[in-house]
This record gives sequence, structure tokens and C-alpha cells, in this order.
Amino acid sequence: MRKGPLSLEIDANGGSEEMTVPITAIVLTYNEEKNIADCLESVRDWVKEIFVVDSYSNDKTLEIAGIYTDKIFQNTFDNYSQQRNWAMLNLPIETKWILNLDADHRVTPELKEELNSVFHKDGIGNIDCFLVSRRTIFMGRWIKHGGHYPVYHAILFKKGMGRCEGKLYDQHFKTEGNVNKLKGDIIDVIGDTLTSFTERHNRWATLEAEDQLHFISSSSDVIKGKRAGHDIERRRYMREKYYKLPIFVRAFLYFFYRYFIKLGFLDGKEGLIFHFLQGFWFRFLVDAKMYEKTKKALIK
Repeated sequence: MRKGPLSLEIDANGGSEEMTVPITAIVLTYNEEKNIADCLESVRDWVKEIFVVDSYSNDKTLEIAGIYTDKIFQNTFDNYSQQRNWAMLNLPIETKWILNLDADHRVTPELKEELNSVFHKDGIGNIDCFLVSRRTIFMGRWIKHGGHYPVYHAILFKKGMGRCEGKLYDQHFKTEGNVNKLKGDIIDVIGDTLTSFTERHNRWATLEAEDQLHFISSSSDVIKGKRAGHDIERRRYMREKYYKLPIFVRAFLYFFYRYFIKLGFLDGKEGLIFHFLQGFWFRFLVDAKMYEKTKKALIK
């Protein structure tokens, strides 16, 4: 392997030429030595350039990333939104399109082929942003049910046409212009152990509680929920409805909806663990942290 993104050889009319898709992949990292190689391997041979934005890792993340690209930058991590927006504003990006990835993401071969077709054969037309669904892999199993697939994210858009909304948790890219869906997926590998999974969700529960208590959804810097909007706007609309339900009760209702109504039980034992922890425990923990913070504020 050599440094820098490699070119994809495409046979055309009996010959071959080196072609890349005019996309810059930006990958955020912090101590991701277990994930970064698989992530970069999934984009190395077809995107125009790869940037890694690291939050001062102290493992082998940078050593491994250096095999794939020499475009490695470091910036102190404040929150996900700040880091994403810093990257898009400060990196010397040369392409017109940006693909935002995390180190535990992998581009599927189907998505790679679809993007090659869109950019080199079918044409983009007047599209400014593409929505891509994530395929969650938990304990080695693809979580297909419980309303968890397909779930679309605006991770690919023209430079200057999107920015990460100002939330502490569950941030999406707020985009402008015309939006279209792609059929291919991003694989999202969720946690290597249950310990890391629950530790991360504990931190995220604190951030989500802060967002909700400070009515961050009313900010002009976040995506507004729309019942008839695109996928992200519709999910945000449902999230806003969720938080209007009674505290604590809503976590029970949400788990029942995901596991029984949306057939989460079809995901097997791994699905039971995932839907219970992510669809009930996490949501109940958010409520508990909101209750704790509100009670402390009243005592003061």
C-alpha cells in the first residue's frame, strides 16, 4: 500500500483509464486504530482525496491513516458539530463534493459503484445533496428492523451547501438546494464491546439531556421537523413529537413501538440487546438525566 488515494481502473472500449470520483472524503478520528484501516480501505481507490481530522489520538491511528493519505490534520475536539464544521472550513479541499465519514463507517461496494455511475454515466443534474442510509452492524449482526433501516443521512453534498447543525447530540448536516436519495449504504459498525457501547451512550445521554433542557430544537442553527419534508426532517418531526410525551413513559412506549410494532424482535438475540439498550435504556437514561438536572436547578 502507498500513501494517498489510489485510482480505480475502469475498462472502457477495450482500453483502460484511471478515473476517480470527484469527491473528498473527510474522516474524523480519535483513538480509532481498530477501525480506521477498514474505513479508509473502503474509499481509497475511488475518491479524489482523503482527509483525516484527528483529535490528538494517542494510539496507532495516525500511523495507520498515514498508509492511506498524507492529508492528516489535528484539531482539538470540542463537539462533533464543531469538528465537522472546522474541517469543512479549514481543509484545503479541491473537489466540488464532500463525503463525511466516521472511522467506524465503511462505504459498501454497492454505494461505490452507484456513485461511479452517477458521476461518470448518469449525471448529477441539479442535485446538491445526496442522502445515504446507514446499515447498522451490532455484535456482528445487521439490524434490519425496529425502524432502524433504512435511516438516511445527508453525508454527501456540494462544498458550501451544507454544515453540521449546532447540537451536542444527534447532529445532522443542514443542507441547501435539491436533495436526492442513493440506494447504496454506509456500514456503521456500532461498538466493539458492550462496555464501550454503554459508555458512549451514557455520554451521549448527558449531551441529549442538555440539548433538550436548553430547547436547542428552537435554534435557527438546527434542522426543523417537517411532517412532509425529506427523511431527516420527518425523523426530526417525530423526535419533537416524542419529547412532548410524558417523561419516563415515552421510553416504554418507544421501545414497544420499535420492538413489537416495527418488528425489532426479528433481529434475534443481538436485536433484543440492541433495541433494548438503544431504544429503551438510552432513552430512559436521557429522561433520568433531564429529571436530575431539573431537580438540582429547583433546589438551587
